[in-house]
Amino acid sequence: MSILSEDTKQKGSIDRSRANLLRDLEQPTLLFLCRILPKFLTPDILTAIGMLGTGLILAAFYFANITHEKIYLLWAVLGFAINWFGDSLDGRIAYYRNTPRKWYGFALDCIMDWISLVMMSLGFYLYIDDAYKLFVFLFACNYGWAVLCAQLKYKITDKYSIDPGPIGPTEIRILLCFVIISEWYFGNVLIYFAMVSNILFLVINVVDTYKLLQFGNVRDKEENRLKVEVNKES
Repeated sequence: MSILSEDTKQKGSIDRSRANLLRDLEQPTLLFLCRILPKFLTPDILTAIGMLGTGLILAAFYFANITHEKIYLLWAVLGFAINWFGDSLDGRIAYYRNTPRKWYGFALDCIMDWISLVMMSLGFYLYIDDAYKLFVFLFACNYGWAVLCAQLKYKITDKYSIDPGPIGPTEIRILLCFVIISEWYFGNVLIYFAMVSNILFLVINVVDTYKLLQFGNVRDKEENRLKVEVNKES
């Protein structure tokens, strides 16, 4: 099979549009990895690998907290890399091997994303000073709100976009890695990151919620119009 036909199969089988900044680098990398991954790495195993990365992130915060040694935070950088590998390839490899389970994969993705959010937020909560734990709670709520908007948009419009804009999951992982490295080197960076990200998330979520309601309103009008036409014909 030629590289061109592989590429066509890879891109044409997935109904997820990508708009993130690193897509031109990330997509060829994922395609290359799909070509070389051994057969025993099934989609479910890759999902488990992604969750293993999440567990490492939680462990990094936990050990940094109980030992008061920030060097453990660097485990989280490795954890994000492992999480990207498993999370980015589990669905992709299924389509590449022509064994997709669209709705199973979608349901599993949603559940694993939620568990990952809970685990990472728990690690962040354990690590940060008591005076700032509220920001962790708000961050988890805001991120969950963003995920919920993406899933509801898929339900209403039948179009699923992983990236709400130029900043997608991959870019967020990289940003968090820089923040964690800065926390290890300078200290107190995570506190300021939590404050700023909560404000940004809140603004984005309010705007996305408004757009989502508009999408719902348009679909309602269209469905009502079709019902009227059907009733007239009958």
